[in-house]
Amino acid sequence: MHPRFAELAWASTRIGEVSLRRRLDPTTQTEVYEVKLDDEYLMSSLFTVAEEELARLGLAALPGGTPCDVVVGGLGLGYTARTVLSDDRLRSLIVVEALAPVIDWHRRELLPEARTLTTDPRATLLQGDFFALVRDGAGFDPADPGRRFHAILVDIDHSPANVLDATHADLYTPAGLRRLGERLHPGGVFALWSDDAPDDAFLDDLRRCFAAATAHVVTFANPLTSGRSANTVYVATTEAGSAAPRSF
Repeated sequence: MHPRFAELAWASTRIGEVSLRRRLDPTTQTEVYEVKLDDEYLMSSLFTVAEEELARLGLAALPGGTPCDVVVGGLGLGYTARTVLSDDRLRSLIVVEALAPVIDWHRRELLPEARTLTTDPRATLLQGDFFALVRDGAGFDPADPGRRFHAILVDIDHSPANVLDATHADLYTPAGLRRLGERLHPGGVFALWSDDAPDDAFLDDLRRCFAAATAHVVTFANPLTSGRSANTVYVATTEAGSAAPRSF
């Protein structure tokens, strides 16, 4: 008999105890995978629409037909990264994940479809602090610190105003956004998932730091409430034909 609940993995990390759980959801009668940080739920396989839309909306803003190199900040359950892999234009993908245990879960195939990501020759799983790599100028490719990318897609914090760690907050300031923009090719895309409704102040900052920015509200069915829920995906693009403005 399949167990109704199982803790598949657990580890102590710098930001708390992280665990991977599998359970049979009584409402949907489906197998659900969840990640918790201490007592806080970080992600669930019940709700993946917005994580997948982060990839689709971000990559849709790129010119068609051109091979692209993509960075995903935050591995999680892998839905954003696997959606990136489904884009025929993809040339390379680097997934930056701060928590080594999360990468280990995928490599041990504790998650469904993990093999799709871990065996694709275009994909690299990089253990590192996404925010520090932006802040310190190390970049996302250890072999080429100055490398630029066509898209950077981020799903780590709950929202720009509700971060998992205080050290993340500087990314969402104008200076942090400009630093991130320097990692993009001309015409490149920065896309961000948020659990909150669109934040006008953050959208204004994006528009000051990028050539254009839009907030997309992504709605999806919520079987737990028998209604609908919503997340936000911000999509910002650098000026085509010119580098992103330097930070200051």
